[in-house]
Amino acid sequence: MSKRRITHQQRRRIQERQAAKAARAREDGDTGANTTLPDESSLGPERPGQLVARYGHQADVLADDGVHRCHLRSNLGSVVTGDRVVFRAGEDTGVIVARQTRDTELQRPDKYGELRSVAANIDQVVIVIAPRPEPHGNLVDRYLVATENLGAQAVILVNKVDLLDEAATAMMDALLAPYPALGYPVIRTQAANGGIDELAPLLQNHTSILVGQSGVGKTTLVNALLPDADQRVGALSEERQKGRHTTTTSRLFPMPGGGTLVDSPGIREFGLWHMDRAEVEAGFREFREVIGQCRFRDCAHNGEPGCALEEAIDSGRVHPNRAASYRHIVTSLDEPLQP
Repeated sequence: MSKRRITHQQRRRIQERQAAKAARAREDGDTGANTTLPDESSLGPERPGQLVARYGHQADVLADDGVHRCHLRSNLGSVVTGDRVVFRAGEDTGVIVARQTRDTELQRPDKYGELRSVAANIDQVVIVIAPRPEPHGNLVDRYLVATENLGAQAVILVNKVDLLDEAATAMMDALLAPYPALGYPVIRTQAANGGIDELAPLLQNHTSILVGQSGVGKTTLVNALLPDADQRVGALSEERQKGRHTTTTSRLFPMPGGGTLVDSPGIREFGLWHMDRAEVEAGFREFREVIGQCRFRDCAHNGEPGCALEEAIDSGRVHPNRAASYRHIVTSLDEPLQP
């Protein structure tokens, strides 16, 4: 049976219905929670903290004296890993009473066309790839577009380098060719055997998030960096060479010496349908000098005469792989979603 396809118009109608339903729930005082909040008299004073991970109507909050399990008040709105919050600790569970303003918010659409927040207050995105599952440049570029629009730094990390044979090394080198010249750090690690010497210094004093496909070894990287994290690591599916989703929710870890690290669930695609063409163009940093210089104002950068991007490709200022990736992303903005 073919899968149901959802157009952008259908997606908007779904979102409008969901927003109306949520508004009615707020008016009726319905939080949707089945838990009872602790007695206010048993709670301590209001304190600042940072959200470690969310579990339905509860969350873990990191404070200066450790991690506290807390209930969520119904009027908080969206609360995700990395949020700075105000909470009141309790003997067993406390209560998060407020969420502070976010500096940044990393979002992505899910398979149903809804925009989901992945993490908040991120200033560095570490894009993890590996020989298996096989990487592709378009996924890297999608993450880079999101990172550029976020205003964050990006690092490209090749994990499991011990699995690279001669053919795989050539493939990986070709995939990574455009990025060093654009100023993106590219590092190589072997997390399973502790080879993380290049990565650890880059994480200091940043709020970083590890992103990438399932099975590339993000959780193994966390365990190598922070042995006490004791995260569950899943093996690759030998049949399909695709990772199992061992991380089901984003989780934040404090780094020794300063900074925090977020491990995020693995994905197989990273959609950008919530962006427009101008935002996608802004996500390709080498395009900034040529966009707007075409002969025709409505140039689609796809073979039109007088196209400044085509001239930049011909002169070597724009790598052809990046141009192909841009065109693929822009085309996907108008494609219906397929859950």
